Amino acid sequence: MKRRHMKLASLLLTIALTGMLGIAQAADAEAGKSKAAVCAGCHGIKGISSNEIWPNLAGQQEAYLAIKMKAYRDGTLQDPLMSPVSQGLSDTDIENLAAYYSELKQPCE
Repeated sequence: MKRRHMKLASLLLTIALTGMLGIAQAADAEAGKSKAAVCAGCHGIKGISSNEIWPNLAGQQEAYLAIKMKAYRDGTLQDPLMSPVSQGLSDTDIENLAAYYSELKQPCE
């Protein structure tokens, strides 16, 4: 009976660790790039806005971008343009977009 409990415990530990590894996977910048077409209208094709009203996204910190986009989606932050655009984004979409924009070069000032 004790051996059976050890096998069960080992199986549960394996399942838990596998799930944790799935959560810890890095965001996919290429997938983010394919989702960025909608963003380009305001933030520019390479994340560099041509209008000072809209911020440059290129080179921003990945975590910062993800937090902001999730806040627009969840309603913590309100913006007449960003709030509706972010409504259809999943957490994975947001993480991938944040990875994509964080890898782009910042504009020279």
